[in-house]
Order: sequence, then structure tokens, then C-alpha cells
Amino acid sequence: MALSAGEIAAGVRARELRAVDVVAAALERIERADPELCAFVEVWREEALRRADEVDARLGRRAGDVTRKEEALPLAGVPIAVKGRHGLRVAGPLLAAGCVAVGATSVPGPGTPWQTWGLGARGRTVNPWRADRTPGGSSAGAAVAVAAGLVPLATGSDGAGSVRIPAAWCGVTGLKTTAGRLPSADRTGLAVPGVLARSASDAAHWWEVVSQEPVPTGGTPLPVTAAWSSGLGFAGPDPEPVALARAAVERLVTAGVVRLVRPRVPLRLTDPGPAWLALRTPGADPAEAHRVRAENDRRLTGLFAEAELLLTPTTPTSPHGHDGPGDRYSTSLTWAFNLSGHPALSLPAGFGADGCPAGLQLVAPHGREALLLAVAREAEVRVRS
Repeated sequence: MALSAGEIAAGVRARELRAVDVVAAALERIERADPELCAFVEVWREEALRRADEVDARLGRRAGDVTRKEEALPLAGVPIAVKGRHGLRVAGPLLAAGCVAVGATSVPGPGTPWQTWGLGARGRTVNPWRADRTPGGSSAGAAVAVAAGLVPLATGSDGAGSVRIPAAWCGVTGLKTTAGRLPSADRTGLAVPGVLARSASDAAHWWEVVSQEPVPTGGTPLPVTAAWSSGLGFAGPDPEPVALARAAVERLVTAGVVRLVRPRVPLRLTDPGPAWLALRTPGADPAEAHRVRAENDRRLTGLFAEAELLLTPTTPTSPHGHDGPGDRYSTSLTWAFNLSGHPALSLPAGFGADGCPAGLQLVAPHGREALLLAVAREAEVRVRS
């Protein structure tokens, strides 16, 4: 079984593993698998091996003193993939923590108006569970690289669901951060940084490095109160992703991770789609978008006064084919929280009849990423699905 990011870093820091060997193994996996998966647009073999050798040398020089923060390298030797050719621009904290960037992952290419696909150097990015299906996007290659075990962590960005949708459809964990919590170049404030990881524990390691905020281990009082919504009051998701997400919720309840509560006023958001599109369209009047945002924020504030988490399916459908999603917006259950700025996380929720994964979306109050990650980590420990 592939090592987690935490296991790699611990082994490299203890000098039980060499970063250069770990990274070389990741590069070999990419070389074998990427001709079929098309998850990468660039692979930086020589630079990655050089960087890994530097990590080993740094730890070797300080064999007797690795306790100081600047020397401990919390993610020493962990191979990561970054989203798109410009992903290194925002990977500074990860590189400083000892990560080694092995390449840039695929994002949507030219020739399509929809974002739930990717174009790698060798062709269109495929879902690792079914090659005739899309992995989702726009963090397409990032999700595939993690799901296929090529790397334990990959950076993403999420403007309407671009981390959570591919996380759900590839069966991995995907975190979207609170708007404004981490630097973002998006002028609208809708797109924020995120991460794709094979486990919530690895996503927590990413969060602790980029935010400098610890995620409690065993310190979160359980069960956490949570409200369930299948469609947020406006979306019409298909029965299967709803059933899979709801079954995942019941497993969390049985395991004592969450306790469902029924809000006094059922959550019914206004469809955020027109508002989101208006904010993205140059020259559009933002007045109505701001009205929708304010009203939805009011309703979410009311809900989070009664529950610590909101639970929904991550996507309204199973993964579509490479010819596109048709008339269904894959973002219908995710982009409300880009408009509102709340942090949200997609957890694996099982598999549909087509053999493809589905996701359960957890949404928390602003600034509560640590709560999301702590709950997700407890879910992994306690639930055996």
C-alpha cells in the first residue's frame, strides 16, 4: 500500500527513508500510469530529484537537531503535484515544509465551455475508475494523480466546486478553504485554494502547513451536530448520489461522529447560479448577485446557529462522459459555498451502480477548516464502509 504524506514525512525525518528514493518512486509511477490517465501537463523529473536530494542533505547535516521548527520539515520528502503550469507560484509554504513538486496537473483545455474535464500532455484526462468517464474539474489531473496513487497530495483551486467535484468523482478527499483565508489571485473572491488528498489526515497536514493552524487530534467533542439537505432547497439531484451521501451520513451517525438535528426552519437557499455567473461576467450588474448572496448568507447563519455542520451530496449526478454534462450543472450543490465563502470538504461516500465514486459534502461556518478536517479524520478512523 502506498505511504501517506504523514508516513513519508515521518520516515524521511527519521532517516528511515530517503526523500530521493520516495520521489524517484513517484516519478516511476507517473511514467507508467500517465500515458493512460493523462493527469499531468508537465513532469519535472530532474528538478524533483535535485530538490529531494537537497531535503536529504539538509536533514543529514542536522541529524542531531531536528526539533526546531525551521529544521523539522513537517512534510519532508513528500511528492506533490501542483495544479496547472503556474501552480508553483502558490506552493511556497509546501516547498518550505519539505515537499517536492514532481509536476503540473491537467486543467480544462481549449474547445469546451464546461470545466469538468482536463487536458493532459498526452490527451484528455480520464477517471481512474472508468476511462470513459470524466474525473471532474477543473482540478482534474490533481484528483486523478491522488486517486491513482501517483502522489499523496495535490494542490487545487475551487471557484465553483473545482476541488470538491473531482474529489467526489475520483473517490478522494477534497477541501475548499474559507474565502479570504489564504491568498488568491481571483478578482471576484469566488476561487480559493484547496487540496486533494488520499485521506483527511493528509489534507490536515496540508492545512497545518499553509495556515499555521493545528488540527486537533482527538480533541473535537463528538458527536458534532449536523443538518442534512439533499438539494439545498433548489437543486434537483439524481436519486443515486443522494442515496449514497445519505448512507454515508448514517454511517457517521452510527459511529458517533455526527448527530443529526432538524433546523426549526428548513434550509432553502436561493439558486446561486445566476448570481455566481453575474459576478464572473465583466460588465454585468452585480446588484442582484449581492442581494442573493446576502439572503443566502442570512439563511446559512441561521442554520449554523443550530448545527455545527451542513451535510449534502457533493454532486447532483454521477460522472458524465467525455462528451460533456448536457444541461445539468455539476456545480449545483457546491457553488453556493463559493458565493457565501464557507469552507467545504468532500469525503468519499461509496460507489454507484456504474462503478464510479460519489461524495458527501461537509460545510462549516467561516474559518472552521480545522473542524471539517477533524470530523473527516474521525470518520476515516471510525467508519469502515
